[in-house]
Amino acid sequence: MTQPLTSVVSSAVSMLTVGVALGLLFLGWSNFWIVFVIGFGFVLPAAVQLAQWYDSQSSSQSPDSPSHSDNEQQRALETLRQRYASGEIDEAEFERRVTRLLETESVADAKTVFEDTDEEAAERTLESERNG
Repeated sequence: MTQPLTSVVSSAVSMLTVGVALGLLFLGWSNFWIVFVIGFGFVLPAAVQLAQWYDSQSSSQSPDSPSHSDNEQQRALETLRQRYASGEIDEAEFERRVTRLLETESVADAKTVFEDTDEEAAERTLESERNG
C-alpha cells in the first residue's frame, strides 16, 4: 500500500532528478547521466524511507486519532469480558465498568474515573469501620 506522503515524495524526487539531468544535458554537460544514478540510486530510496518513517512516527504519536482510541477501547472491553467470564467481577460490576468506559472519551479517562471511585469506596469503608 502506497502512502500519500510517500507518493508525493517519490514523484517530487523523480521529477527533480529528471529536470536537473535534462537541464544539464541542454547546457552541454557531458556527464549529465550521473544525476540519474545519484537521484534514482540514492536520493529517491532515502527520501522514500524518510517519508515512510515520518508516516509511521506521526501515526503512532497521535493517540487522539479515532482508530487508536477505538482499538484501545476494544481491548479494554475484551479485558472486562474476560474478567467477567472468569468470575473476577460480578455482573453489576461488569455493567458499571462497561457503562463508565463507554461514557468516557478514552480508556485513560475511564481509568482515572475508576481510580477515583475506588478511592471513594475505600474511604467510605474506612469510615463505616470507624463508626461501626
